[in-house]
Amino acid sequence: MKDSKAPVTAAIRVLREHKAAFTDHLYAYEEHGGTAVSARELGVEEHAVIKTLIMEDEHKHPLIVLMHGDHEVSTKNLARHIGVKTIAPCAPDVANRHSGYMVGGTSPFGTKKAMPVYLQQSILALPTIYINGGKRGYLIGIAPQVVVDILRPVLVDVIA
Repeated sequence: MKDSKAPVTAAIRVLREHKAAFTDHLYAYEEHGGTAVSARELGVEEHAVIKTLIMEDEHKHPLIVLMHGDHEVSTKNLARHIGVKTIAPCAPDVANRHSGYMVGGTSPFGTKKAMPVYLQQSILALPTIYINGGKRGYLIGIAPQVVVDILRPVLVDVIA
């Protein structure tokens, strides 16, 4: 359902540019609440809420990992998969600088800096995913294939 109060973020501009179908879902953001809060507020399974994680390798090269809300990323497996020594989450201020979004409101669409995107392949089995629309308290419902079509992610299996 369209909500006229939904923000127009860089992510939304990218989705509109690609004529992607999505639904707006605003909710009461809770600091450090994570996907458990957004899933509860939207009344959906946390497995369908996708985290956008900004990480970096040992050379400080940033990357995006898209993971189910109810799972953690095995940084060791991801590093092995992409052929680097280590992968670690960026500090919040560094993540904000790379993405152009505040942590807690990071969308993989419309990031300030172009970064490689790694998508947990099991996400593609879901009919609809809920991913950040570029602002805290704002998720968009979208078909996983739209993420593939727009972002061209590398599919990985890196559930910890």
